[in-house]
Amino acid sequence: MVTSAEPQRLGRVLIVSRDFEATHSVSEAMQTYQMSVDISVDIASAWDKLSRRRYEAVVVDSSLGQKAVYLLQQIRKSAANRTAVTFAVTSDAHDTALALKQGFGFALEHPLTAESIGHTLRVAHGLIVRERRRYFRHPIEVPAVLSRKGTSEVYAQTINLSEGGMAIHTSDRLEPGLEASIEFTLHDPRVRIKGETRVCWQNENGDAGLCFVAMSFDLVSALSQWLALKLEEQLPSCVLAGD
Repeated sequence: MVTSAEPQRLGRVLIVSRDFEATHSVSEAMQTYQMSVDISVDIASAWDKLSRRRYEAVVVDSSLGQKAVYLLQQIRKSAANRTAVTFAVTSDAHDTALALKQGFGFALEHPLTAESIGHTLRVAHGLIVRERRRYFRHPIEVPAVLSRKGTSEVYAQTINLSEGGMAIHTSDRLEPGLEASIEFTLHDPRVRIKGETRVCWQNENGDAGLCFVAMSFDLVSALSQWLALKLEEQLPSCVLAGD
C-alpha cells in the first residue's frame, strides 16, 4: 500500500552508457523527477534488463554508434517496452539531428547540465506520465461478481486494477481462458464498472488475473479517468507540475 510517506515513483528508466559523468548527470535529473534508475554499460546487459522488466523511459548514449540504433530498433519490437519514451545522449547539434532522425524521441546534448536535462524532461514529462498510466496498477479491495453463462455467479474480492485488467481473489476455481462478465463498484469517486473479461491465470491461493476483452466506451473512459486520478494522488506534486 502506498502511503504519503512512501510516494509512488513516476516510473523506471534504463540508462545505457559507458560515460560515468553523463550517467551520473542524467541519473540525478531522473531521480529528481521521481524516476527509479537502472544502469547498463553495454548493449547485452541493457537488453537483458529490457527483456525482464518494463521501463517508462530508456536513455541510450549515441557514442555506442550503430549498437545504439540497434537497441532502439529492438525496443520498438519488444512487447513490454515498445512504447517507452526514448532519449539519446548526443555530442553536438549534428549528432542530435541524426539521433532524432533515427527515431529517438528526445536528445540530451552535451554539455549536460541540470538545467538542460531538466528542460528536456519537462518537455517529455507528459509522455512519461502517459506511459506510466498505461501500466499503472492501483491496489483496491472491493466486492466483485463474475457471471458465466449457464453457471452460478462467482463472488470475488478485487486485489488491484489497471486499464487492461485486474487481479481478484476467489474461492472458486477459474480455468485460464474462461470468459465471464464482471461487475464491481469503484469509490471516491463512485464508478460502476461492468465488462467482459478473460481469465489469464489463477494460483493455488485463489488469486487470479483477468484481462478486459470488452467494455463500453463510456466505461473505458471512466475507468481511465479514475485510474489517472489515483495515480496523480500518489505522485509528488513536483512530478505532476513538471518542476
